This record gives sequence, C-alpha cells and structure tokens, in this order.
Amino acid sequence: MEFKLDGSPYIELKNLLKVSGLCDNGAAAKAAITEGQVSVDGKPENRKGCKIKSGQKVSYQKKVIEVID
Repeated sequence: MEFKLDGSPYIELKNLLKVSGLCDNGAAAKAAITEGQVSVDGKPENRKGCKIKSGQKVSYQKKVIEVID
C-alpha cells in the first residue's frame, strides 16, 4: 500500500499506522511500536515519534506501507 505525504516533509510513525488503517487508534499504534512489531526500512523501530519521510517503507503485520511525495 502507498501513503502520500501531500506536501508534508514527514509523518510520525504512530500517526502513519493510525491514518493508514493498520491500527484502529493511536493507543494501538503506540502499543505495536513499543512491543517491537513495527519495522522501518527492514529494521525494528521503537520510537513512536520517528519521522517517516518519502521513500521509506514501514512494515507491520506482514503489510508494507511505502511513503511517497
């Protein structure tokens, strides 16, 4: 799946999981990140506020979000 930044330079990881529909709400997104279930560009990421920029790929529950401009 793709996520378009629409002019923003980045989106925080927790918000990306929420707005993309992979997590039902912010609390679920934060829990998934804290529990080590999320990876960015193939590496585990535990920072909820990690800035995700164009060209990066986020993986969660065997689903991949590619962030584009």
